[in-house]
Amino acid sequence: MILSGIEIEKKIGKEIIIEPYDKKQLNPNSYNLRLHNELVVYDDVVLDIKINNTHSTITIPKEGFVLQPGKLYLGRTVEYTKVDNYIPMIDGRSSIGRLGMFIHITAGLGNVGTSGFWTLEIFVVQPLRIYANVEVCQIFFNTIEGEYNSYLSGKYSANEGVQPSFLYKELV
Repeated sequence: MILSGIEIEKKIGKEIIIEPYDKKQLNPNSYNLRLHNELVVYDDVVLDIKINNTHSTITIPKEGFVLQPGKLYLGRTVEYTKVDNYIPMIDGRSSIGRLGMFIHITAGLGNVGTSGFWTLEIFVVQPLRIYANVEVCQIFFNTIEGEYNSYLSGKYSANEGVQPSFLYKELV
């Protein structure tokens, strides 16, 4: 089951941490997250899953930045989240989707016990000017049934910024 907005708000500061938290971003069954001003792009056209691919950082200027189709941009949320006892998931807002912007390609599911900023896998179908601090996605919280182990891998948890793929660490 998905927590309602009322339940999310009751659990803020306890089982659900969202920092910074602003009640205006709360929805009936989710909470909107904003795009940070930092993007990461891979330097090479051909990526290799067995290596740490080189990448560059782009800072979104005040006047916005135009995303190009056919290019993967990694972004992150402004908000730090931490969850105990729930499975967090993110999805794009419909208003963003209607502009042809995807905020995650495959990784919308978080693990119970995870913490950090959400890395967004951004892709657009046509050129689109974006701005920092815009609410681009929403987080919602699913209940979990039965005993579970909290996420302990640390590979992507407790991050400080945008994280490129660490798949190569599994393949060594």
